[in-house]
Order: sequence, then structure tokens, then C-alpha cells
Amino acid sequence: MTMSCQGQGVSASRSIAVGPAFVIARCPCPATPGVIPPEAIDAELARLDAALDAARAVLRAVREQIPAAVSVVVAEFVDTHILMLEDAALVDAARELIRLEACSAEWALQRQRDALVRVFDAMDDPYLRNRRQDVDHVVRQIQTQLRAGAKSPSMGEQDLRGRIVIAEDLAPADAILLGQRGAGAFVTECGGPMSHTAILARSLNIPAVVGVHRATRYFRHGETVVVDGVTGTVLADLDTATLAYFQGRIRALEERREALRRTVDQPSVSLDGVPVSLFANLELPEDAVAARANGAAGVGLYRTEFLYMNRGDLPDEEEHLAAYRQVIEALDGIPLTIRTLDLGVDKQVDAVAARSGSACNTALGLRAIRLCLQEPELFRPQLRAILRVSALGPVRLMIPMLTTLAELDAVLALVAQVRRELTAEGHPFDPDLPIGGMVEVPAAALCAEAFARRLDFLSIGTNDLTQYTLAVDRMDDSVSYLYDPTHPAVLRLIRMTIEAGQRTGTTVAMCGELAADPSYTRLLLGLGLREFSMQPEALLAVKEVVRQSHVADLDARVNVLFPRVDEGALANL
Repeated sequence: MTMSCQGQGVSASRSIAVGPAFVIARCPCPATPGVIPPEAIDAELARLDAALDAARAVLRAVREQIPAAVSVVVAEFVDTHILMLEDAALVDAARELIRLEACSAEWALQRQRDALVRVFDAMDDPYLRNRRQDVDHVVRQIQTQLRAGAKSPSMGEQDLRGRIVIAEDLAPADAILLGQRGAGAFVTECGGPMSHTAILARSLNIPAVVGVHRATRYFRHGETVVVDGVTGTVLADLDTATLAYFQGRIRALEERREALRRTVDQPSVSLDGVPVSLFANLELPEDAVAARANGAAGVGLYRTEFLYMNRGDLPDEEEHLAAYRQVIEALDGIPLTIRTLDLGVDKQVDAVAARSGSACNTALGLRAIRLCLQEPELFRPQLRAILRVSALGPVRLMIPMLTTLAELDAVLALVAQVRRELTAEGHPFDPDLPIGGMVEVPAAALCAEAFARRLDFLSIGTNDLTQYTLAVDRMDDSVSYLYDPTHPAVLRLIRMTIEAGQRTGTTVAMCGELAADPSYTRLLLGLGLREFSMQPEALLAVKEVVRQSHVADLDARVNVLFPRVDEGALANL
């Protein structure tokens, strides 16, 4: 009997690949202490500048090779690293170490890299902690140029068609080049589902598993490896029968995708005639094409944070308006739900951070609608643009992370003020623009009926609702086993929110990851959910489950586990 080698990680791109391993083993950016004679300082500074220019040229060349069809997120990763080559905290500080302490360029970079990493590691915010990866990637690029053109395996010219790239981590530039050279899959020791590698793998449609600890030690260069992006598993030393099984799964997945594509025009209606609305989540304006191609009935969540990323200033009203107009025109008449700015726990922007300061725990601090209400000049241009674009097609406005009715009152008052301004200025807008709120914290779920009576719709954000209910950082690998959106406490809050909508006649949707998983579609239907919103690629698989379900039966079965709230008892509270 053959014993296989298995590594377990986190699924980043839900596909399967089989091929020979291409193992990249390298340290983050090693350098030994080095001191230069005082008369060599000017030459060393010139050497550092030359390495910076060369690294910048490499990254720009990579950016030019990105296919036009790939999401703009891919290019933005490279742009971020190009900007970091000008970052005073890294480059100017290294120059000072060369001038004042006569350090070699390599050692000056290493010291400043270590200092910056210590700062990031001390941060509570998981997104900011992950930015240490950007520092390592950029320093590695510069060190490579300083070492007379030494190249990492990932930058080689080898034909990587069908090969499984296994690395400690992959810089965005590496991932793009590897994808262009035909890499069949990515496996990394670091990262989570929102890491650079995971996001790029999904954008490039490459199977990937991240967070496989010690993968570069356990898997051998050249051996046949299976990457199961569905289960987050990496396997080697497999017998012929097992390899044939995975090859069959690859063929079955492609056949299933093709079969699902043929259902795009079929209605999303259950076996007993219950209509279920399937909406798409959009990250960028370009994603509207995928939403239409997969038969979305509308957009249930359009994230607007991309407008604030990778820049030192803030977008103005016209920039907001142009982005929203692009989406509404691409959607060709189906509704667009625009979520107002939600910066904080997993998204940070330099221009905003400089204004709002730092927080010990941004998940519990000044984020989302809290930040917008404290900084109305940040919020007002977006509100004006959303109202103005509502004149061009069906638009809904959605408020993230509502916790109190006082917050809602403040938002509604600001919207009313903006409406008066636009009317006075002669700008057209939809006077009946629907306004909704996200249920992301337990307090909002417990008070869902009060919110439902004041809003046109509610949308359950299960990612944050799960995190706050279970006190689990959803980006922290050490406690990820506790993150469970089907925990009874989370499901009860979902049930309460849906029932609040039913009692008040208010639409309740769900836009978290739970809505995109067809394994839970029947559970959510039984809980009463009738509007789902998810990444466009998941729409057809969820629709298939809806069309094969009998909702009345599901409702009865789920009601045994989660009985409906007694309205009389609720009224006596």
C-alpha cells in the first residue's frame, strides 16, 4: 500500500490540478552585517539608487505583461510595490543608515526591513499585519539587484506549463509571471483566503492552496503533486489509481462548469414555485460583465473601497460618479446596491488613516459608518454621487455596520440634506432611492425589527456577524478553527433578522460568504432567506440547488431546529 504525503491549508481558488512540483525555497531577504569605509559612502548610495532603478524597471516590465482581460486588482498589486520603492520609511531610512553608520546597502535595507516588520507585527489589525509581506517582497526585489542580478527560481525562464509552484510566499510580480509561464497551480506556506496569492490566483483562474505549513520542506522538486483547491489539500506520493481519480475529478469539474453555464437563462425558482433572487457581489466596475454573464438578477453588494486604495488623496464626487455610472451602464437595467465606504478591519487607506489616527483594534474601532459620520467631508461626496447616479438607473444605497438607531438617524438626516442641495443645484436623482442597512453585529440582529421599520431593506453580512458573535478574528490562522458561520448562535441571529423582515414587510438579503456556498443554500432557504448575493462565479451553482429544492419542506424541517419567534412574547419585551 502506498503512503501519500499530505499537506492541509486553506482553499484559495476552488479548482484541482495535477502536475510536477516546482519548489521555490528561499529566505525572506537575508543579509549579513556589513560596514563600508567612509570614502565609499557616496558610491554605496549610488549603488542603492541603481538597484532601486533596476527593481522599478523589473516591476514595470511585469506590469506591462499583464493581459488586458485580467482584473485590474492584479495590476494594483504591482503598482503598490512600485510606489513602495519610493517610500521614505523604507528607502530614505536606508539611505540615512548608509550615510550615518556606513552600513552596506544590503545591511541598511535589512535593518530597516526588520524595523518595519516589528511595527507591523505589533499591530492588532490582521490586514495591517499582512502588509509585512509587501515589505519583504519589495526588499527582496532590491536585494536581488544589489547582488549582481541573482535571480530567484520564480523569475527564471523555465517553461512552467502544468507545474505546481510551491513556495514560502509569492510576490504579486512572481505570481503574475508564473501564471504567464503556464503554472498549473500555486501552493504557499503563508497566507490566507484574502492574501495576495489567493486574490491573484482567483483573478488568474489558477488552482491554489495557501497556508500549507512547511510545504517547501515536505514536497520534492519534480515529484507529481495534486492540488485540491476544493478541500484545501495538497498530496504527493500517490499511486496510479489515486492520480486517475483526481484526473477524473478535473474532467468532472469542467463538465459541471459547462453544464452550469447552460442554465444561465433558467429562472431561479424552487420545485414548489418559490422565487429566489440571486444577486452578485462586485469588487470593481469591471466585475459587472461577469455578473451579467452568470445571470445575476442585480447587484446586492457593490464595494466601493477600491476608489480609496493605493493613493495618498481622496476620490472626489466626480470620480465616484464616473465609477458608478460605468457599472450602472454595464448592468443594463438590473438594480445596483452601492455600499457606502467600509474601511477598517481588513481594509486600510493611507489618506484616511492619516486623518482618523490609529486604533488598538480596528474591528471594534472607528470603521465603516462610524468613520463616515465622524468625517462627513469624507462621506458627503460619495452620498452625492450615489444620489446623482440614481437618475441613470435602479440604484439602492446600503449602510455598513449599523449598530444604533442614532447612527441611522444621523445618516438619514445627512441624506436628506444632500437631497436638498442637489435639488437646489438642479441635479436629477431618484427621490425614492431605497436605503438599506447591513446586519453585521449582534446588536443590529437583536434590534433588526427596529431597523427594518426605518429602512427599505436589510442585508446580512455573515463574515462580520460570525466574527463578532464568536469573538474570532476571521483572518487569524491560529483561531480559524473557531470561525463557523453555522454556529447555532449565528444561525439564530440570522433567523431573527429574517423574521423581523417578514413581520415588517422588509426585504432581507444575505451578502456574506455563507450565501455563496451551495452546501448551505437549503439551510438558508429553510431559515426564510429569499435573496442571496455572492461573487458572480457562484451564482449558477447556488441556482442549481434552488431549482432542486422544495422550500416548504425545508421550512418545516428548519423550524424544528430554530422555532419561529412568538410575536406575542416579543411584543411584551
